[in-house]
Amino acid sequence: MYEVTIKKSFSAAHTLQIGGKCEDLHGHNFVVEVTVSTRELDSEEIVIDFRLLKRWTNEILEELDHKYLNDLPLFKNINPTSENIARIIYEKITEMIDKPGVTISHVTVWESESSRATFRGDE
Repeated sequence: MYEVTIKKSFSAAHTLQIGGKCEDLHGHNFVVEVTVSTRELDSEEIVIDFRLLKRWTNEILEELDHKYLNDLPLFKNINPTSENIARIIYEKITEMIDKPGVTISHVTVWESESSRATFRGDE
């Protein structure tokens, strides 16, 4: 199995319904890692063009960057946790991939240097 990973970042604020300080307005400089995999390389001997994966990720992160996440339609009925951010990015990129045999392996969202959440699709 081959995997490629890109890393991007965005800044946003949120309030979380989990008790404690996190229920107060606060923000993060989130770091997002998107990993795509395949069993076979394509005719160019790559998994996917990094530029394409970065462009897709940038399009999604543009919706989140410098926003109050709780106000976005994406989070209307869900808590804007790192876990849910990872799942949403995963689902959106899955819709964009149209290359046979290439799938998104996982998305990891770091909200600090020591705290991250990862979403993997059905395995």
